[in-house]
Amino acid sequence: MNTVEQHKQEKHPLDVIEDLREYADEGLSFEEIEERAGGGEWERLKWAGMYTQKQEDFFMVRTKVPGGYLTPEQAEVIGECADDYATAPPEHGGEEQNELWGDAYLDITTRQDIQKHWIRVEDVPELWQRYQDVGLTTIQGCGDSARNVLGCPAAGLDDHECFNAQPVIDAVSDFFTENREYANLPRKFKMTITGCTHDCAQSQINDVGLVPAKKEIDGEWLYGFHARLGGGLSDGPRMASNIDVFIQPEHAVEFCRAVAQTFKEIGDRHNRGVCRMRYLVQQVGPEKFEEAIRDRCTVDLPQRGQGLTTGYKGDHVGVHDQKQDGLQYVGFNVIAGRMGGDEFAEAARAAKKYGTEESSIRLATDQNFLITHVPEENVDDLLAEPFAQEYSPNPGAFSRGAVGCTGNEFCNYAIIETKKRTKRWARELDERIDVPDDVDVIRMHMSGCSASCAQPQIADIGFRGETVKLEDENSTNAEGDNIVEGMDFGLGGALGADNEFLDWVETAVPADAVIPALERLFEVFAEEKRDDEPFYAWCRRVDNGRLREIMQQADAPVARGVAHGD
Repeated sequence: MNTVEQHKQEKHPLDVIEDLREYADEGLSFEEIEERAGGGEWERLKWAGMYTQKQEDFFMVRTKVPGGYLTPEQAEVIGECADDYATAPPEHGGEEQNELWGDAYLDITTRQDIQKHWIRVEDVPELWQRYQDVGLTTIQGCGDSARNVLGCPAAGLDDHECFNAQPVIDAVSDFFTENREYANLPRKFKMTITGCTHDCAQSQINDVGLVPAKKEIDGEWLYGFHARLGGGLSDGPRMASNIDVFIQPEHAVEFCRAVAQTFKEIGDRHNRGVCRMRYLVQQVGPEKFEEAIRDRCTVDLPQRGQGLTTGYKGDHVGVHDQKQDGLQYVGFNVIAGRMGGDEFAEAARAAKKYGTEESSIRLATDQNFLITHVPEENVDDLLAEPFAQEYSPNPGAFSRGAVGCTGNEFCNYAIIETKKRTKRWARELDERIDVPDDVDVIRMHMSGCSASCAQPQIADIGFRGETVKLEDENSTNAEGDNIVEGMDFGLGGALGADNEFLDWVETAVPADAVIPALERLFEVFAEEKRDDEPFYAWCRRVDNGRLREIMQQADAPVARGVAHGD
């Protein structure tokens, strides 16, 4: 049994919630918390939705938002709490600590969560109370349990939807949240549920993906779900496998429980590097895993019916008609997902001001957000709001597809800075590169390490953080040495009918060589592009060796560094 598993067995992870209240009441420092509860407490605190950040005595706190759905009241509280609590102290720079976002900001994540930094122990109970008053929680936002359940951010709005799966998402989330029987799994457990034909909830890279289907049962055609199991990224990425079941919406909770029970019973608790469910599905095979689920499921699971998924969209930026007459929703572009808490609260107030009683804020898996149920005659006024100028629904292609993880600003695992770099690069690339007219979005994802929080493997262009030793001994960074931030450089990833993980075309690329290399790539792409061929498809069609040659023709050639330590 590994060390983390030992900590989880010593005390049930959910018990840490009341312990945290005690630490806050007594005003304990991190050193005092560890002295009282041991080093394993930092692992257990993840079940409260809290990660220790690099700066001692501060937490990152993650808010779960099932399906990305927020009422305006909930979104306003989230923004106000960021403004009140997510503030750096003077010794860490305060207002000056981040020149792009200042202070008191929040991050929208690729799992439709909200993350806040600089949270102090003593502030958590009050934050929880304000959350509880509007039906929000941080519980099991992290840890080896069921994480936030993903869904289509346009659930209930678009014509491409077979049915609205948000009630199913809420039911599954409610079942697992604070459920002691299923809160201590071998590893994190990620689910996505959608009634949308475009699979913007990314079923192919989740442990469990329920996607729309229909089947004739007793002479009646019923809508429900097909299931995909064992997808995931990080090291050892794997696309999910289809299994031969049809799940009626009222049986979705029991099906997901049976999958979790299977994972709980036969999952590997010894080696954390290979105990994610995707490894288990690969090891035993999808058919045997399906048998194990059927053995543990208390409802009938008919065989597959007719699948209704047609592709992958993953993007709702812009102004869109809703299927409700006279209403539109607006997708706002938040580069790398970071925005001020006050700005998020402003967006929530704008949803109330310009929308109907049904208006909502929806978080998307590309780190953007939507405001829904806006009468057509109010859209122009909404777009004139100050926050809408910064988070435009009409961005350039690179800004529209830019995703960034937390990076080494706060994360203990990240090697490079990501958030500021992603925003600066996206805007610079939009200025410097003329993409073909039929290309609306270029998905550029930047992860600070190999953990894949920014999902680089499914991007047109993916980056994975490295430190790089420059081969030219005369080249140095600002500190005068020849070790610089860099990244592995991947091309050609996508989800959908033509799903494929990208190829890591080049490794150990110095950061300052990337933009010139991309300029050169897009020059050739524009010349060689076939009809409506997307960039990722062109990258797959062109040999990797030639892609490297093209990049090396740039002013700052790509291949001039080696991974530090090689």
